[in-house]
Amino acid sequence: MNILLRRIVDRLVRTGNLKVTGPNGATFQFGDGTGEFVHLRINTRHAERTITFHPTLAFPEAFMEGELDFLEGDVLSFLHLAYRNMGPTGSIDAAWARAIEGLRVAFRRLQQINTAGRAKRNVERHYDLSGELYRLFLDKDMQYSCAYFERPDMTLEEAQLAKKRHIAAKLRMKPGQNVLDIGSGWGGLGLYLAKSFDAEVLGVTLSTEQHAVATERARAEGLDDRVHFEIRDYRSLSERFDRIVSVGMFEHVGVNHYRAFFDKVATLLKPDGVMLLHSIGRAGPPTATNPFIRKHIFPGGYIPALSEVLPHIEKAGLFVTDVEILHLHYAETLKHWRERFMANLERAKDIYDERFCRMWEFYLSGSEAAFRWQDLMVFQIQLARANDAVPLTRDYIGKCEKALAMHEMAHGAVAERAPKTKRARKVSEKE
Repeated sequence: MNILLRRIVDRLVRTGNLKVTGPNGATFQFGDGTGEFVHLRINTRHAERTITFHPTLAFPEAFMEGELDFLEGDVLSFLHLAYRNMGPTGSIDAAWARAIEGLRVAFRRLQQINTAGRAKRNVERHYDLSGELYRLFLDKDMQYSCAYFERPDMTLEEAQLAKKRHIAAKLRMKPGQNVLDIGSGWGGLGLYLAKSFDAEVLGVTLSTEQHAVATERARAEGLDDRVHFEIRDYRSLSERFDRIVSVGMFEHVGVNHYRAFFDKVATLLKPDGVMLLHSIGRAGPPTATNPFIRKHIFPGGYIPALSEVLPHIEKAGLFVTDVEILHLHYAETLKHWRERFMANLERAKDIYDERFCRMWEFYLSGSEAAFRWQDLMVFQIQLARANDAVPLTRDYIGKCEKALAMHEMAHGAVAERAPKTKRARKVSEKE
């Protein structure tokens, strides 16, 4: 290891048990020897040099390219060690690191100019990957967002179903309503709402791959008369809806476009309508997108602090009627995804290649680490145009969830479509 990198690591790793072998074969020990042992090897001088000056990007890139390997431990255990020392903000206490971070924050708006054309290109980079890849690690319904673990021992499938119940309950769904799903993914939530409440659903996405899968699912389940998926930017919509839901899409809007997003929602929502916004958020102050994530995983993406979101909701004339923070739910979701992905690693290599799989291993592990040991969380914001659109207390959420759960148990977890009026009546009466 070069002397500068050695000094940086020695200053950073005060607690933990880290061993680093450099490209010349020399090995150095860092930390106080506590915790899980991690031994990494830097294979090239190029990786050693770039990690010294830009670790947040160069370290994962070196792992991607095979210029860095773990001899003991793995990406997750290394990040746990690093975040124990860096704290929840994940910052390195060095003048050069603070300077780089300051520049990243200063230029973040330029990285988030998500016009309709650019937004579609950004979506294609991630969501138009092979659907077969996602099937290797997602639940059967292909929910690619934070699950809701009502109990710690829930399976991923159970927790994703609980998430859909939780969202439906907060939407205050009623039979026959029309629903807009902004960023509809592979269609699971829209199909769930249609089956559970006989809703008319329009799902919009910019992903060709997701649109094709969702459309085929609606046809196969006999719901294509009531559930429609379109490749369409939400900004082009003009219809009005009883309910609007958006799950895992707001992270792609960009801080420059928050005002336009909520202004549009206000025009699309009927006077007595309700919206549920489900998004990754940051418990700390605003910052910039991690450079590895921005470059390789989610170009144009940004995770906001609540302080950046709420002012734009107020300016749009919408009422915030409920806010819930899901703090470790996404860490548990990502743990399931990471373990499933690693169990299917050879198949993933057949679909893409070694470099891609190492990139995704770092992405899934790094994301889990950020939710578990840094300041990332998920927020659900319930919005309305009228102050009396939802009840005075939150009791209705649990009651609706229980009714839906009982109905699912009686009808095979809504796998089969029940008669329209009977299904809608039962759910409505039990609320």
